[in-house]
Amino acid sequence: MLRFVSTGSNIFSRAAVVKALRVFSSATCSTIGLTQTKVEVEVEESTNKWNNATELLSKWGCSDDDLMRIFTRCPSLRNADPTQVQSKLYLLNDLGIHGSELVKILNCRPRFFSTRVNRCLDERIAYLTSLFETKEVLQKAIVRNPSLLLSKGCYNVKATVEIYEKLGVKKEDLVQMLLLRPTVISRTSFNAEKLEYLGKTGLTKDSKMYKYAATLIGISRVETIRDKLANFARFGFSEDEIFGLMGRSPNVLTLSTDKVQRNMTFILGTMNLDAKMVLKQPYLLYANVDTVLKPRVLLALKIQDMDSKLQIMGPTMVRSLRMTEERFLTMFVKCHDKDVASELMEFYKRTKEVKRLGESSKKYSKRGFPF
Repeated sequence: MLRFVSTGSNIFSRAAVVKALRVFSSATCSTIGLTQTKVEVEVEESTNKWNNATELLSKWGCSDDDLMRIFTRCPSLRNADPTQVQSKLYLLNDLGIHGSELVKILNCRPRFFSTRVNRCLDERIAYLTSLFETKEVLQKAIVRNPSLLLSKGCYNVKATVEIYEKLGVKKEDLVQMLLLRPTVISRTSFNAEKLEYLGKTGLTKDSKMYKYAATLIGISRVETIRDKLANFARFGFSEDEIFGLMGRSPNVLTLSTDKVQRNMTFILGTMNLDAKMVLKQPYLLYANVDTVLKPRVLLALKIQDMDSKLQIMGPTMVRSLRMTEERFLTMFVKCHDKDVASELMEFYKRTKEVKRLGESSKKYSKRGFPF
């Protein structure tokens, strides 16, 4: 089977390959014992093997379900040149990436097949292979961030790795972060203010949380970090307490100011807990108000009003918020008599079904990168 070769960003067209092979055949057909007509026929058949991208992807290993998801995400691929698509598929195949993983790549980068391959592809793949060490890990990284192969992904991978190495992030930890947060390579930037924030967390380079805090601060905008610090300060937290919380649970940097405000309002207003409780139980900031906090807290209040022997208040209430749904219902609902349990279950279901006022008409505005 004829294979179209990609060198850097230049992909030889079908016509060019046919023309080259015709010239080659006229000069060598007598040596190899074939007539020129036979060589030309074989060339034409091999270059016209794929009628369209759909047929090519199907023969390559994509199922009907994969094709439906691919064309839903990337409709223009139906009319794409099979030759250009084939060259990218050969590249992915050489890397050990197949049908189901292609769906993930196109879901992340719909224009993958219309974007040129990076000009320094061979050097880049060699460096990425040395960075991720195994082919399996490299495959995961490319599926998570296909821009590593594209010319538009021209950011300097090596320079970014060196930045984190100077900060004290070990290579194995950085690889873990690259898989967890693919934007680490493209969005990392540090200045004096960010380095100061990282130092205030109190984390040492040997700490398990250091890599999370370093990468989150690295990919976040300085203005965004300032807004989030000011938002926590409104609830009475000191600077030391805020950075201490960031050190214990760096993912608070991923929470929007609206999310923090809503959870804190519920914690203070409905649960009647002290604001400092979130310093010990950061989970209170991550939990969903509508599906976790409100239904369980309201159920606890109802049980209290029923004068039940089992109360869910104080520390017990906080612990119950971290339980799985099944365990929570087993411990605080199904333990009652059948009639009481049925009443509590009905109440619990109703509270979970109640939507926030105006939620359906809420307008969402993107402010760029969420962190």
